[in-house]
Amino acid sequence: MRAPMAAARWRRAAAAAAAAAAAVLVLVMGAGLPAGCAAQEGEEVVVASYGQGRLWLKPYDWTYLRVELPPSFSSVTMDFETDMDIQREHMKGIPRSELAIICLMNSNPPIPDISESYLDSLLSNFLPSGPFGNGNIINQSNLAQCLPFQKNITVVRTNDQISPGVWYIGYFHGIGPARTQSKMISRGKARLVSTHITVRECPTSAFWGPYCNQTVEMIGCSQPSIDNNNSRNLLDLNIERRNSWYPREHNRRINILSQSQLVEKEVGSNVTALARMENSVTCSISNNSLCVRQGDMKFYFLDVVDLALQFEITAANFGVIEPSLICYLRYNAFPQRDLHDYSGDISHDPLVVKLPNIGRWYIAIETVNKTQMNNTASKPVLDTMCFSLKWQLTGCLNGKTGTNCSWEVYGLQRVPRRSPSIPFESYYIPSDERASLEDSHFYLEQFLSNSSHEQIAWTYFFLDVPRGSAGALIHVQLKSDKELNYELYSKYGGLPSNDIWDYYASRTSSSNSSVFFSLQNSTNSDMDLSIFYAKEGTWCFGVKHPTDTANSQTYMSVSLQGCHRNCNQKGVCHSSVDESGLTFYSFCTCDRDHGGFDCSDELVSPNGHIWQSVFLIASNAAAILPAFWALRQKAFAEWILYTSSGISSALYHSCDVGTWCILSFRVLQFLDFWLSFMAVVGTFICMATIDEASKRAMHTAVFILTALLAATGATRSANIGIVIAIGSLGLLMGWLLEFSTARRFICWPWQINLSMPQSWANFGTLFRNTLEVLNKRFRWIFLLLGFITLSFAATSWKLESNSNYWIWHRGTEAVRQCFGEELTEAVN
Repeated sequence: MRAPMAAARWRRAAAAAAAAAAAVLVLVMGAGLPAGCAAQEGEEVVVASYGQGRLWLKPYDWTYLRVELPPSFSSVTMDFETDMDIQREHMKGIPRSELAIICLMNSNPPIPDISESYLDSLLSNFLPSGPFGNGNIINQSNLAQCLPFQKNITVVRTNDQISPGVWYIGYFHGIGPARTQSKMISRGKARLVSTHITVRECPTSAFWGPYCNQTVEMIGCSQPSIDNNNSRNLLDLNIERRNSWYPREHNRRINILSQSQLVEKEVGSNVTALARMENSVTCSISNNSLCVRQGDMKFYFLDVVDLALQFEITAANFGVIEPSLICYLRYNAFPQRDLHDYSGDISHDPLVVKLPNIGRWYIAIETVNKTQMNNTASKPVLDTMCFSLKWQLTGCLNGKTGTNCSWEVYGLQRVPRRSPSIPFESYYIPSDERASLEDSHFYLEQFLSNSSHEQIAWTYFFLDVPRGSAGALIHVQLKSDKELNYELYSKYGGLPSNDIWDYYASRTSSSNSSVFFSLQNSTNSDMDLSIFYAKEGTWCFGVKHPTDTANSQTYMSVSLQGCHRNCNQKGVCHSSVDESGLTFYSFCTCDRDHGGFDCSDELVSPNGHIWQSVFLIASNAAAILPAFWALRQKAFAEWILYTSSGISSALYHSCDVGTWCILSFRVLQFLDFWLSFMAVVGTFICMATIDEASKRAMHTAVFILTALLAATGATRSANIGIVIAIGSLGLLMGWLLEFSTARRFICWPWQINLSMPQSWANFGTLFRNTLEVLNKRFRWIFLLLGFITLSFAATSWKLESNSNYWIWHRGTEAVRQCFGEELTEAVN
């Protein structure tokens, strides 16, 4: 588990005084190489390739594909082939139940229809396809980018457009709240999609950037171990030198200064409190060793691997002409002039990033000459500017954090639940002897920070969401015996604060702007919040609380769950695995009346549910008509068949609408369809007046065939044609047996009579005899009514949809019963 490992890192940091040693700096030079320079070096190499073959999506089906982009990737190409061609200008005219889309999202699986407003936003801002340079950036947090199914789609993105890490591709055939609703029918054509993904990177570590045209020089900063047996001089760094395209060599000097301060104050009598305790690492490149040409940029990246307070970047030693040195920072992606997270002029003041996220920070630096900008230069502007650069990463020691290193921080260890309903279900407790592994919650007050000179304090808890469980949710609950006066802040990959957080919740308000965050059922003493499809990696929760909490008792529970609020008791939580087999995700299968991500959307009102139940159950009374006729004709086998078919259909639809299930749903569904198939085929066989022995033989064969149909795919649309074909074949065989028994056939001579008048006379006689037999054999008015009702049943089946199923399907059932009565009445 990663949570205990994270806690161990903090303990090692306290012992080794190395919390800020988590910086690895890489110098990227030559960002603006002249045209034609290093053209051969700019060739990319394929590092990963993935192919997803024929993926069939039935109506309202969806699935995901996990794609991992390494930190060194330069571009990714995604090719999609589908059997649809949805034009974007025709999107508004396509029902959402038939709309097929592909969505991309960073770090967690996309849920395009988690809310109506979110879905409308996605459908109005589709991701453009095409190659480099289209200017579309899809790094926004909590925002998916989608595109409709088309015959051939190619999407190419570079590392300045999307960030490395885990990406998810979602395939959806039908969207909206009804996607998770249990459906009585799921009719429609399945859609086909195939995917091929190619990830490329630069051929060697000496090159970088989206086009592999940037020269790389690595410089490492590290902290020595406190262990005396394994110590070394920080200045003895092995720096790999590479030739630059600049006209002269630069002498470089790396200064690494480690400083640790511990200040103690007397608070009252015999009480000592920590006021400040920090550890920092400072790295510098001096002696004017960094030079940047006008119009070019230099790039660095800084890896932050632990929770840190801040890092700052400072420049000095500019020479005679003082330029403006502009610094751009961006988390997990290359910064650009018009796309970055932080920026500033570091020639005057340092650029400070408070509470940076764990991960990779990219830094770009360019020079802008003020006199050149003001057009007042009296001297020629130098083509190259040289300067010194210093950066510093600061953190706290001994399990402390916060601005003054005075707040407590705890690592939470993950404890898997026994017999979980989903693979990743677990809960988190502090890795401390004060918390028990057997309890899924812990009492909060014993872990809170203390302060004698401040009214408000902070306490931080951090946890790791394990790899492969991005389809889960983080559930946090606070419950107090008094009025709850705590505030909860959460942030992915870093420490939250009043100004920097991803999600916020208190007893009275929350950050409800995100669709992936929910605060529900909060009262004066309770707070209950969830983060949907939480990203893999480190999450930090900050509890803001008053320092005087002695008279209250609050327990806190943090867990990794499958479905939000257990699908609100309106459905069943399931789990599945994505197409790569690397990530589990959970989802709800709602009942007939509800839908949506967590079954919170009411799709059928209570009154509508009553009317649907009446139509679907009571309409089976139509089976009384053929059953009564069969009983009157003493056709006891048909009487049992019609009666059983009506009763089983009523029981099946009673369970189908959620009213009452006497048996399991699958058993009732099998009985309904099997007996319905038998009723139709039995009606055809009944039209042939053959002896009982022949009927029993034909019924036995039909029992086996229709049972196979009902067991292997009861709801297949093709079953209608198959059943009618079986019934027609049985009727034809019955007629042949009947005619052969009664010797109702014409013996043709072996010799062919070439006399045309006599042949036509024979044909005429045969035709008249056949019509006379058919006229005496059937009651044509009933036969006509039977086939009219059959055509009406086919029309009802064609008009059925998930929304009007309860109307047209009942018409189909009633017509089916009447069809049996009419055809059997048609036989004399």
